[in-house]
Amino acid sequence: MPSLVTIRTIQPEDTYWLRHSVLWPEKPLDYVKIAEDNEGLHFGAFQEEQLVGVISLFVNGEAARFRKFAVDPRYQRLGIGSELLTRVMQEASQQGARTIACDARQEATGLYYKFGMLPEGPEFYKGPIAYVRMQKALP
Repeated sequence: MPSLVTIRTIQPEDTYWLRHSVLWPEKPLDYVKIAEDNEGLHFGAFQEEQLVGVISLFVNGEAARFRKFAVDPRYQRLGIGSELLTRVMQEASQQGARTIACDARQEATGLYYKFGMLPEGPEFYKGPIAYVRMQKALP
């Protein structure tokens, strides 16, 4: 099946509006900016020229982490998130990472399980939202 989107690298500031509208719409825009943004690699999923998904990758030696993963609700459950995850896992592996992790919203863990990620540690909360750290070894 052909891809619905084109994935390319983008600047950190290009991720902010989608991070904000999908992940934390009730918070101020600055809430979705992270100090490490300028150290990461940011990917956008585009349908034609419309940005419909974002994910940010941070590699520190053999450990990689992705953060601020968001897909426009109108485009969820179409495989776009899976394409973004595949891309960051490939990139992390190419950069020498041996593991990849994320802090996953409890409600979204099903997707991460499909990618072979497993919970590491107890559930925790960011405000009212339940999270779990998930991780997997990279090839």
